[in-house]
Amino acid sequence: MIKPEIASRQPLWLLAELTYKCPLQCPYCSNPLDFAGAGAELTTQEWIDVFTQAREMGAAQLGFSGGEPLVRQDLTELIAAARDLGYYTNLITSGLGLNAERMADFRQAGLDHIQISFQASDEEVNNMLAGSAKAFEQKLKMAREVKAQGYPMVLNFVTHRHNIDRIDRIIELCIELEADYVELATCQYYGWAFENRAALLPTRAQLEKAEAITQEYRQRLQAAGNPLKLIFVTPDYYEERPKKCMNGWGEIFLTVTPDGTALPCHSARMLPIEFPNVKTMSLEEIWQTSPGFNYFRGDAWMPEPCRSCDEKEQDLGGCRCQAFMLTGDMHATDPVCSKSPEHHRILAARQEAELAEEREMTYRNERNSRIFCRG
Repeated sequence: MIKPEIASRQPLWLLAELTYKCPLQCPYCSNPLDFAGAGAELTTQEWIDVFTQAREMGAAQLGFSGGEPLVRQDLTELIAAARDLGYYTNLITSGLGLNAERMADFRQAGLDHIQISFQASDEEVNNMLAGSAKAFEQKLKMAREVKAQGYPMVLNFVTHRHNIDRIDRIIELCIELEADYVELATCQYYGWAFENRAALLPTRAQLEKAEAITQEYRQRLQAAGNPLKLIFVTPDYYEERPKKCMNGWGEIFLTVTPDGTALPCHSARMLPIEFPNVKTMSLEEIWQTSPGFNYFRGDAWMPEPCRSCDEKEQDLGGCRCQAFMLTGDMHATDPVCSKSPEHHRILAARQEAELAEEREMTYRNERNSRIFCRG
């Protein structure tokens, strides 16, 4: 076990995963495969206590996430409490369970920002991936309502081999909706997405074409004076150097799961590390002294080739969850790195993506999650 050390920074970004319940069954959801076995959700007051403690430690931004946070009937109360504490608040939602009246209540309570996710630009693919016949129509309606109620319109499209070839249609839809910001987030392979990687990972040619089209649209939008911002996120699997995990393990980012488990990133629950719970330990103790939050702080834990690498301060060895998923060793160099002795695993995944075969997907739902719970 790595010896705990006092953190040099405070948590600036708090992600409140209010619930794992969700009306959709996206096959790339980042929730844990065994979410059905999670403990009881935090109560309203327990969440407010978490917000209070994190704010006292310096957290400034609060994201309401899930599952689908709209499932929580106390969401308006939680938003109001966060506003009273001085947070900038962001609701990350599918839009299902939202309506104009509820959105107005959120605005009155002090919500600053709503991000609505889409699965695709056309109804058939969107609803197939979401597992809901009404999802696309509801998302369109709520995206327009976001604009009507004066919020910045922020849309998120997770792209993968089933929709990336329609990136132009996705962007055209965003222009039609008068979006302000659009994240074209090529799927990252954690949780359910890792389980479905063979069915979701696009080819390099697909990715490069989509990025080129996005750049063409950026130029057109700029020439037309359209303020829409397009953010294109490349998947780790087509990089040669890994990203710095959450800008550093336990440095600025704090996730609290529905049952109160505190994590340095939203995927860390998969690791063979015992993480503390806010029901039994204060956030200050969790952040500063808990073994879980100190495990990968600094670079003392690093094996070779990371330990002697002149780039280690840039990426800190890469993503611990990705290393664990691909190698079974959470201490290993992230295989995304071309210097990793396990980089061949990434190359093999790229090669697999070149196959034109259609693959079945395992959808994110409680029935499938219970199967994972049973092992």
